[in-house]
Order: sequence, then C-alpha cells, then structure tokens
Amino acid sequence: MKAVVWHGTGDIRLDEVPDPKILEPSDAIVRITRSAICGTDLHLVRGTMPGMAEGTVLGHEAVGVVEEVGPAVRGFSPGDRVVIPSTVSCGTCSYCRAGYYAQCDRANPNGPSAGTCFFGGPEATGSVDGLQAEYARVPFAMTSLVRIPDAVSDDRAILLSDIFPTAWFGARLAEVSRGDSVLVLGAGAVGQFAIASAKRQGAGRVFAVDGIASRLDKAREQNAETINFNEDDPVALVRELTGGIGVDRVIDAVGVDAERPKTGPAAPADTGRFEQERAEVAPDASPDGDLWVPGDAPSQAARWAVDAVAKAGSIGVIGVYPPGFEGFPFGTAMNKNLTVRLGNCNHRRYLPELLDLVRTDVVDPTAFITRREEPAAAIEAYESFDRREDGWLKTVLEAA
Repeated sequence: MKAVVWHGTGDIRLDEVPDPKILEPSDAIVRITRSAICGTDLHLVRGTMPGMAEGTVLGHEAVGVVEEVGPAVRGFSPGDRVVIPSTVSCGTCSYCRAGYYAQCDRANPNGPSAGTCFFGGPEATGSVDGLQAEYARVPFAMTSLVRIPDAVSDDRAILLSDIFPTAWFGARLAEVSRGDSVLVLGAGAVGQFAIASAKRQGAGRVFAVDGIASRLDKAREQNAETINFNEDDPVALVRELTGGIGVDRVIDAVGVDAERPKTGPAAPADTGRFEQERAEVAPDASPDGDLWVPGDAPSQAARWAVDAVAKAGSIGVIGVYPPGFEGFPFGTAMNKNLTVRLGNCNHRRYLPELLDLVRTDVVDPTAFITRREEPAAAIEAYESFDRREDGWLKTVLEAA
C-alpha cells in the first residue's frame, strides 16, 4: 500500500509499504478513506519533536471503513464506518476508566510511565505506524474506534479525529465559563476550533492572535476579535480592549513552532533568546531553503499567554512543547497567581459528545477544510502547509 513515511528530519516520502496485519486479538484493520495533515506532523518533520524512528508511517487523523477485526473485538464488524481517535487507549486501565485516555497504562509499548501513545509519533510514544496510508492497524479497537452515524459524512467526521477534541480540551483546560473573555493564540485549524469551543462553553468575548491574514479572516467569520501580531502588540492591545485588566482565559494553540513578529511594535529588538531556544529544541533541524524551518520564537506564545491573562486567570496549553523545553515564564505566572493546565488531549473522552454536535449541525467542521489533495500530492501538500502559505488552514487527504 502507499503511505507517507518519515525517513529523517526534513525527509518524508510517499512509499510503498507492507499492508498492516492483525497482531493482537484486540486489533482492527481499517481502510482509510480520509486522512489529514496536522501541525504536529510538521513538528516531526521540522525536528521540533525529536526521537522519530526511520520508516514510521506518519499521520494521526483518519476516518475509514473496518476491513478486519481480531477475535477480541466484539462491537465492530467489517463494513462499519469509523473515526480513529489520535491517541491510543485500552479502555480498561485506571487512567482510561477515569477519562484520562491520553495517559493509558497499556497503550504505549514503552511501559506505563512512558505517557501518551499516538499514531505516527516518535519512539517515546510507541512507535505506532500512523494513518496517512491506505490501511492502518488500530490497537485496542474497542476504545480506539468510534462509529460514524450514517448522517455524518467522512468530510465532517475527519476533524473529529484530533482537531475538534483537542480544541475542546483546550477550552476545558483554560476553565472557560459563561461570560469569560478568552484569548486564543494561533488561528490555524486548532485555533479555529478553539474559538468555536470557547463560544460553546460560554465565552462572552473571544480574541484571536495570528500573523496570517486568511486565518484571521476565518476567525472573524466566527465573530472573534482579531489581532495581527505583525501590526499590533497583542499583549498591549488585549489590555486596552479589556480595560487594562487582561483576558480571563487563554488557550495556547501554537506551541514550540511559534513565529515572532517581523514588523510592528511587537517585533523584538533582540532575538538572541529565541535563537538559543530554537537551537535547544531542534538541534537536528535540517531546513531545505524555506522548507522544514522550525519556528523562530519557541517561547513566544507561552510568554504572550502569561502576559495577556488577568491576575488569577487561567491558561490552557494544547500547542505542542517537546520534553526538554524550558522557556516557560514560571516566575511571572507565579507572581500573577495563574492556573496553568496543559497536556495531550483525551480524545476518546470528548469525541462522542462532539460527534453529536456535528450530527445535529451545531458545528460544521467542513468550514475549516481549505485544501483537498489526492495521496499522490501528499508531499507537495506538506510543503505548502509547512511554508505557512496563505489559505492553507487544514488539508484533507482523500485516500479513498
């Protein structure tokens, strides 16, 4: 079968690889009909999330059709349409039973203390081959698959695999409640769903910060109050718009690949600290011209979050920061009595509820799909997405 395969930092290819097989009684084989490219995939290619094993199939977002099930899988049959949550979970350990699916004790082959296991990630997370392929093996299928209602199309279901649950989780981490003012850092696909999630969890005002015009346009379609960090200082403007107080809640949907302002009042005069951070978080980066270039301000989003939130406010971090990242401004956060919560999304916990919002037309995920590509164009799609080209918000690979 064809699959997108990681061969090294800055080196991904569309390869012919062996079809997956049932390895455990709880496995299922799914024929992928839709997959997607996520910002986390770019971390893996840029080198800002280290530890990838050569030959790993990339991708952690997909929907498809069950082709085969192991003897322990009793709730699914060949022919069922399913969405695959990005994180793998057994459903029976104490963490899964408490809803902390991302910290499953059994899913990660590296052992209970290894933490999150997700498709297409580094060796520390599995490695479990990913979903940008024609077929995928899904471990612990009874928990790691969710049936798609007939009324929900593949296009509407694909962003439930990761993006929508992650954004919803971010708003929960930030403790968004009725009437709150919320700042969303990053208006990519996760940021767009964070805006939608904050509003549906009761936010009174939502601000969105980004440096790409088309993303800010999309945020305005949701009535978010937008800030272009290349034109305005986000922290100063947020304070001005909130009577000098700051926002109640912040959702960091950017993470380690943050970009610093290149123009405007927020452009830093001294970039030395950021350059040192980038060297530390991506020591093996291998840029190819303007491709696979790590973000040039790894701690920028974290610093804006702490500076823009009001005293005693709360921050939810869903943007990816790798182990070893040390750029968080703890001193300022402590002095403001902030609550900071972060982590990998417990996708299986939220997916059924969000699937119902999509089924009943409360949320239309297709509004955020801006590109559709055939598998043969996957590498070119990665390149355009990596360059942060205008209009590349979310790319779906139509594997069928």
